Amino acid sequence: MVDLIMKDILGTPAILVGLFALIGLLLQKKDFANVISGTLKTIMGFVILGAGATVLVASLNNFSSMFDHAFEIQGIIPNNEAIVALAQESFGAETAMIMLFGMVVNILLARVTPFKYIFLTGHHTMFMACLIAVILTTGGFSGLTMIITGSVILGSLMVLLPALLQPYTRKITGSDDFAIGHFGSFGYFLAAAVGKAVGKNSRSTEEIKVPKTLNFLRDTSVSVSLTMAILFIVVALFTGPSFIEAELSGGTNFLVFSFMQALTFAAGVYIILAGVRMLLSEIVPAFKGIADKVVPNAIPALDCPSVFPFANNAVIIGFFFSFVAGLLSMFLLPLLGLKVIVPGLVPHFFTGAAAGVFGNATGGRRGAIFGSMANGVLISFLPALLLPVLGSLGFEGTTFGDSDFAVVGILLGNLIELLSSKVMFLAILGVILTAIFVGATQLKRSKEQNNSEDKQEAV
Repeated sequence: MVDLIMKDILGTPAILVGLFALIGLLLQKKDFANVISGTLKTIMGFVILGAGATVLVASLNNFSSMFDHAFEIQGIIPNNEAIVALAQESFGAETAMIMLFGMVVNILLARVTPFKYIFLTGHHTMFMACLIAVILTTGGFSGLTMIITGSVILGSLMVLLPALLQPYTRKITGSDDFAIGHFGSFGYFLAAAVGKAVGKNSRSTEEIKVPKTLNFLRDTSVSVSLTMAILFIVVALFTGPSFIEAELSGGTNFLVFSFMQALTFAAGVYIILAGVRMLLSEIVPAFKGIADKVVPNAIPALDCPSVFPFANNAVIIGFFFSFVAGLLSMFLLPLLGLKVIVPGLVPHFFTGAAAGVFGNATGGRRGAIFGSMANGVLISFLPALLLPVLGSLGFEGTTFGDSDFAVVGILLGNLIELLSSKVMFLAILGVILTAIFVGATQLKRSKEQNNSEDKQEAV
């Protein structure tokens, strides 16, 4: 039963989000037809998003194979799904328990603190639970102590990281209808900060002026198709026809195959955007029931593609420049005595694209470019620094790909090593979390008070 609940229900993002929508609609006492329609459309929106991601990832995997063969690159390839799959054999039960009780802690903290975020990205919750289980077990924790400690850490991250990004998310969306619940938050925060620093007077990526003869490029699907076609064909020319036609295309001409993979990528982006729009149109109204009854003023924290429709051009710019930064970092890492991290197309697309949107929100085009490059450097260097902390699991040829996993893993691992006593570790951890919540609460109240005073003065 635990396996069914954790892996098949709560571990399936579409069902998890659908359950929250169902609860929200029931709490609003909607009629039967609205409850069924709202729940199914919410799940369908997430399924469409996932289908788009599957199409896109298949295209990126082919690109990655071509790229690796063309340039003979060897190293560690970050992939969350791969590292979690490896870890499940040894840490499956611990991951499940930390995930379940971490979600309970998330709801409790959203209820009693000013941070009203309910983290709904189920697969990332499981990935972070797995990382925490690995780090704590490597540090000598076990049993009930490990589960309670891990759950408190996970639940705290699930409210604090969406809160960290919310001022920038609000700038992107123009409202507090939803937050970003995705463990690439430090990369997005850095992108927004870099954008703010470099983007003074820089126009938005969405205001790029296109000559009338090139007006067709305003269509996101067309511009994405052409951009990816150029990338695929250039890499295909370096790879050569023999490898592509023998290993990837099943005999189809290597240039035709590359062109079709570019269009497949664009189709994946189109499907993702359609899924996000359907998801947001259903989950935000449905969530009002939870906000009114369970956690007053609750805000759903959703996966990073939720911001893609707000800046379509920034999505492609962010992906491209994050990947470029990953390539540059790949050559710098060995010079610093670190393992080579091969740029993974999947983390660079999803986190790079979101970083581009955040950078654009604070610094326009320059913000999108340099913000996403900062994210690319971050997700190249941090996984290399995380490897020693993961113990034997860190030498399996893969590691966690997104920034928050590395930040949390490095901090937790080094803190455990520094404080050899478990009691001392728990005490310091408790002090740190309390200080963060109290400090952030005071800061939030101070800002609200200042805003209230400013409104009164304006009146």
